[in-house]
Amino acid sequence: QVQLVESGGGSVQAGGALRLSCVVSGDTGRVNFLAWFRQAPESEREGVARISVFNDNTRYADSVKGRFFISHDNTKNMLTLQMNSLKPEDTAMYYCAADHFFPGLDDPGSWDYWGQGTQVTVSS
Repeated sequence: QVQLVESGGGSVQAGGALRLSCVVSGDTGRVNFLAWFRQAPESEREGVARISVFNDNTRYADSVKGRFFISHDNTKNMLTLQMNSLKPEDTAMYYCAADHFFPGLDDPGSWDYWGQGTQVTVSS
């Protein structure tokens, strides 16, 4: 089992920045990918960014490319998401996710482990 605990959400004005963190614990040795997803009210959960634990290969949703940056610290078992130039449409609950295999950002259902989420609210 893998446990994930997010922190760092909050309220910010458009154009501002936030940094989300996720502590990964448990059976971390078998984790291949880590990712951030988000879900706005009455919307489906969508992938934001994904990173390979082994080679730091990253992938981003088109909507956040150039503004959000995902990173992973293996020594601290910490996943982060630096979010810059925030927009009101970035408002959502943000979740970190982990998996032992190689799931895609477009398939939230294939990820095995989830945190409880941290709220990000961007006002105009």
